[in-house]
Amino acid sequence: MVFDTAKGSFTALVDVNLKVARGEVISIIGHSGCGKSTLLNIVAGLTRNTSGVLLLDGKEIDSPGPDRAVVFQNHSLLPWLSVYGNVKLAVDKVLSARMDRRQRHDWTVHNLELVGMGHALDKRPHEISGGMKQRVGIARALAMEPKVLLMDEPFGALDALTRATLQDTLMDIQAKLGNTVIIITHDVDEAVLLSDRIVMMTNGPSARIGEICEVALPRPRRRLELTENPEYLRARGAVMRFLYERQRHPKAA
Repeated sequence: MVFDTAKGSFTALVDVNLKVARGEVISIIGHSGCGKSTLLNIVAGLTRNTSGVLLLDGKEIDSPGPDRAVVFQNHSLLPWLSVYGNVKLAVDKVLSARMDRRQRHDWTVHNLELVGMGHALDKRPHEISGGMKQRVGIARALAMEPKVLLMDEPFGALDALTRATLQDTLMDIQAKLGNTVIIITHDVDEAVLLSDRIVMMTNGPSARIGEICEVALPRPRRRLELTENPEYLRARGAVMRFLYERQRHPKAA
């Protein structure tokens, strides 16, 4: 991915080659400026890659589509709509061709209940907490029935307790639905807890995939049971070493 800037061309990403299996949870981690969000935006179709090709089920990704839903750090809820209305808007847009009005209503409520927001259907965004807003954003994304759920630091702005609760919620939902999930994070413990594989990016510019860490932890995962698990500690240590070396020796990245 090359950007044209006032100072000339800026190469953000180069030689990124990654295969993601159906139902896999992938975390992408790296220092600021390593192109994590750029990569996610390319997969989402929000940014068009300069060269190379992205394929989803054998079809090229070249624009946004309902087969990929994005949850941003900023919840991006429409303030004049209720919790129900924010999710229903997406459902009406994507699923009106195959669901009648009653089915779309039921599906909207179902997805809000899935994230624990069935009690707040009539609330406006300003009436609920930051963690609840993120729950609504996740419900809206899931309601579109995407093949891939893309998450750009979705819990980064939340307090530690709310963050942990939503991580657990995401793991429970993924276990039920078998979604393919790609999540951007700065949090090493979050990456190890959630992921099947952790993709570690080298420093930018011209960032690329430096290493990929397999996380061979059985599911379901319970955070308190993992604190002394040898595989958890191994994976955490591998990611920490990678990030630390890139910070000490940025040119080597």
